[in-house]
Amino acid sequence: MLTSVCMLADTPVNVITGQIIGAAIEVHRILGPGLFESTYMPCLQFELAAAKMRFVAERAVPILYKGLHLDAKYRIDLLVEDLVVVEVKSSDHVLPVHQAQLLTYMRLTGCPAGLLINFNVPKLIDGVTRLFNPTACGS
Repeated sequence: MLTSVCMLADTPVNVITGQIIGAAIEVHRILGPGLFESTYMPCLQFELAAAKMRFVAERAVPILYKGLHLDAKYRIDLLVEDLVVVEVKSSDHVLPVHQAQLLTYMRLTGCPAGLLINFNVPKLIDGVTRLFNPTACGS
C-alpha cells in the first residue's frame, strides 16, 4: 500500500474514504456476500446519494500516450467527490493486478486516493483496500 502525508486522519480525503467505506458496510450488512458486482453497484450508489456525496459511475478514463490519444478507454466504477476512485469487486480473491489497476486509474485521473472494495467476504472491512497516490496528495 502506498503511504504518504495524505494518511492524516483529518484530511478531506480520509473523511471521504471513511464515508464511502461506511456506505459499503451498510450495503454488505443488508445484502451479504456472494452476489454479483452489478448488484452491489446500484446499492452503493444509493447509499452515496443518501449521504449527499457527489459521484460519477462508469466514468471513462481516456488514455494519452506521448501526446497520442488512444481509442482505448477504460471505465472506473465510481469517482467520488472528484478525489477517490472506487473499484468494486465480488470475487474469491483480490489479485495484485486489481490493486495495480486501481493505482493506474488514480494516476490517470490525478486522484489522491482509491478504494478497492471486495464484497465477497464475510466481514466487509476485510475486503477493503485503501491506496494513496503520493504524487497527487498535494491536491
